[in-house]
Amino acid sequence: MSPAHTGAPVIPGASTASFPDPETSTPEGREPGRPGYRRMSLALFAAGLATFALLYSTQALLPAISDGFGVTAGQASWTVSAATGALALFVLPLSALSERFGRTRMMTWSMAVAVGVGLLVPFAPSLEWLVALRAVQGAAIAGIPASAMAYLAEEVKPKALVGAIGLFVAGNSIGGMSGRLVTGWAAQLGGWRAGLLAVGLMSLACAAAFLVLLPRARFFRPASLNPHALGRTVAGHLRDPLLLRLYGIGALFMTVFGAVYTVIGYRLVDEPFSLGQGVVGSVFLIYLVGTVSSAAAGQLVARTGRRGALYLAVTTTALGLLLSLSDSLTAVLTGLVLITAGFFAGHAVASAAVSRTARSGRAQASALYQSAYYLGSSAGGTLGALAYHSAGWAATVGIALLAVLGVVSITLYGSHAARAERRMPAPVVAAR
Repeated sequence: MSPAHTGAPVIPGASTASFPDPETSTPEGREPGRPGYRRMSLALFAAGLATFALLYSTQALLPAISDGFGVTAGQASWTVSAATGALALFVLPLSALSERFGRTRMMTWSMAVAVGVGLLVPFAPSLEWLVALRAVQGAAIAGIPASAMAYLAEEVKPKALVGAIGLFVAGNSIGGMSGRLVTGWAAQLGGWRAGLLAVGLMSLACAAAFLVLLPRARFFRPASLNPHALGRTVAGHLRDPLLLRLYGIGALFMTVFGAVYTVIGYRLVDEPFSLGQGVVGSVFLIYLVGTVSSAAAGQLVARTGRRGALYLAVTTTALGLLLSLSDSLTAVLTGLVLITAGFFAGHAVASAAVSRTARSGRAQASALYQSAYYLGSSAGGTLGALAYHSAGWAATVGIALLAVLGVVSITLYGSHAARAERRMPAPVVAAR
């Protein structure tokens, strides 16, 4: 799920020059009812669906992959962590390349590589090959969010921008959910390789639709690559205490989510539940709860403030984790609902705060947030799986609760720092 779920567009990888000025943007910018707008929206919906279906395609299949290769949960989890980790590492450099070579070119090549690798993944002869292919796939996928939002900002009239971005984000969330559903049911019928092949073919169809439908860019202007300027911007963000806290919060929330959803399949196929692979894949329909909670995050912040919303999010997440310890399937599913709602609300609050906090280089600030976010996903998936293999579900919940405690600690520290800053005397301006 993208940070754009917050309702405020997050443009990971676009320079600040990529945003059209609402007062001076060209009247030919696309908007509903104008030529090309529907084609553009459908093309980017297809792109979002394909790439996020591919990104998490192995997550619902981890128990079957473990059985197929005879490996532990921790080893199989690298098929998820390698993809999300590579995305985290490549989103910032690919965002810079899109400034030079164009949004549509970057998206086209990224899509082609990601889908091409997706069609090879089902035939991986070993776990090592599978992990390597997934890392390449994740690196390629990084070029999609690094370019799609900037493309929309340049090509769409400002008044229609939120709606266009919303459709792309819908493709992201539906892709992440449908990829898990498709792989789960296809695997139940023909094994995990059939599940991955089904997602590969689905993504190939989406890629074809993307290439046919996407209008050419009309307002993109190439910018020269300036690594020194990019480095100064990134370094400035990394020296900002508030941004660092927000990056930490995003990473820790995603550590919880990565641990829970990487391991939940193992818990549900084991005793006492013994669910089939297709049913386990259907559990990811709970993601729809996150769509609602992230959309409601803005109203929550308006009522309780940012820190109040974060405290409510971590409390909800912690209650869900504790409830998931039960051996009742109803209690476990209710726990997953609470974990999902709390995670998406917290993620929405943190990612929106990044956009508001960065006074310059907002694109790079958002890209850094995404890097931290997906690194948290990689860490959570791996640590959660290792904990499960060593001591069961309770150990995975313990890892997740430690991450929740980290969010609470960062938020408390932020509250203390804010109070201390308010108590500081205002600087005295000498009279001339």
